[in-house]
Amino acid sequence: MPCDLILALDAPSPRAVAPILRRLSGTVRWAKIGLEMFTACGPDCVRETADLGFDIFLDLKLHDIPNTVAKAVESTAMLPVKMLTLHASGGSEMMRAAEKARQSAPALELLAVTVLTSLREADLRAIGVGGPVEAQAVRLGRLAVESGLRGLVCSPLEIAALRAGLPADTRLVTPGIRPREASAGDQARVMTPAEAASAGANFIVVGRPIFNAPDPVEAARAILAELS
Repeated sequence: MPCDLILALDAPSPRAVAPILRRLSGTVRWAKIGLEMFTACGPDCVRETADLGFDIFLDLKLHDIPNTVAKAVESTAMLPVKMLTLHASGGSEMMRAAEKARQSAPALELLAVTVLTSLREADLRAIGVGGPVEAQAVRLGRLAVESGLRGLVCSPLEIAALRAGLPADTRLVTPGIRPREASAGDQARVMTPAEAASAGANFIVVGRPIFNAPDPVEAARAILAELS
C-alpha cells in the first residue's frame, strides 16, 4: 500500500519557514497547517502555502455542534484545501452534517481524529473514557466510517487494529512519526516512517525532524526512501 509524507508546518506563518518550503517544494507534496499557523494568519496562510506548490492538509480538529461544523466545512471548501480534520468524538450527527456539507466540494476529504497521539490510557481515564487506547481508537474509527467518512487520523500504534476492523479503503493518516535518531518530543505513541508504512498507513506526518535537520531536503528524501 503506497504511503506519502505530509510536512507539518509548526510555525506562526508560511513566511517564517518560506526558504525551507521553497527548497522542499517538488520533493514533498503535502503540507499540514495546524492551529498555530491558522490562528496567527487565517486563510491567507492556506493560500500562501498552496501557492508554493503544496497540497494542503488543514488540521483544525473541528469539534462543535453539527450546524457549526457543517458551516466551517463549507467555508473551508472555498479554500485550496484537500484534507480537513474533525474530532470523531464530536459524534455521528456532527460527522454526518460535516460530510453532507463536504459533498459540495468533491476535492475535499474529511478525516476524523480518533485519539490524540499525546494521550495515554491514564489520560483517557481522567476524562472518563475506560479501556485501552487502541479500543477507543477503533470505536471512534468505526463511528466515523459509519457516519460516512473515509479517512482517519490515528497513532501508528493503532493502525493494525483499525485495518483489521474497518473497510480496506479507509485512509489512515498518522502523526507520531519519528526517525530512529529523532526525539519523540510531545508525542507519547510513536513509530518510525518505515514501521508506519509497513503497518498500513497511507500518510505519515513529520515536522520538526525535517525542519530541524541540517539539510531539510535530504532529511525529507531519507524519510520518503523509507516509505518506498
